[in-house]
Amino acid sequence: MILLQMAIDSLNKKNIYKYLKYNIYKPMGLKTMCYKPLNYFSKNRIIPTEDEEYWRQQVLVGNVHDPSSAILGQIAGNAGLFSNAFDLATLGQMWLNKGTYGGKRYIKKSTIEKFTGFQKNSHRGLGFNKPTRKTIISNKAPKESFGHTGFTGTCIWIDPVNDIVFVFLSNRIHPNQKNWKINRLKIRQKIHTIIYDAIKN
Repeated sequence: MILLQMAIDSLNKKNIYKYLKYNIYKPMGLKTMCYKPLNYFSKNRIIPTEDEEYWRQQVLVGNVHDPSSAILGQIAGNAGLFSNAFDLATLGQMWLNKGTYGGKRYIKKSTIEKFTGFQKNSHRGLGFNKPTRKTIISNKAPKESFGHTGFTGTCIWIDPVNDIVFVFLSNRIHPNQKNWKINRLKIRQKIHTIIYDAIKN
């Protein structure tokens, strides 16, 4: 994903954030989706991630947790994007709409279908997870669904069969990476299942 982002930057002759900001985020009204959020928001609006004691030796607030992205200036193809749940759900709705939102097309329908379908000899899509026994989502999500689960405990999952955009923002790695409660207790799976049960009822 880092190399892909660098290739896209070369083609666009601008970094990925400038491209996304002016071609997707601003036109879609995504006011919190950004890299380097401390440039736009006060610290008290940003949830801390890890109390990182090895390299940066501080509680990370508004700085990307991923070390590779941090070294690359916090703007990278693999990590560094911040958002609130509403904006993330709006982006997910655009994917659910096969690339359109508010009457405007942002991504070709064929591109959405290519990236969200199963890839040959893989259980994943191109840049998206697909449902498997190991996926951190409800086992009631259909095979057509797709999404992403982040290292820090975040999750967005799109279900085009039932028209569901599921967003779960959390902080699994606070105070540190040894905090596995969210996984051990299957919190994301349980909440996602409650949504399916509520719709069925």
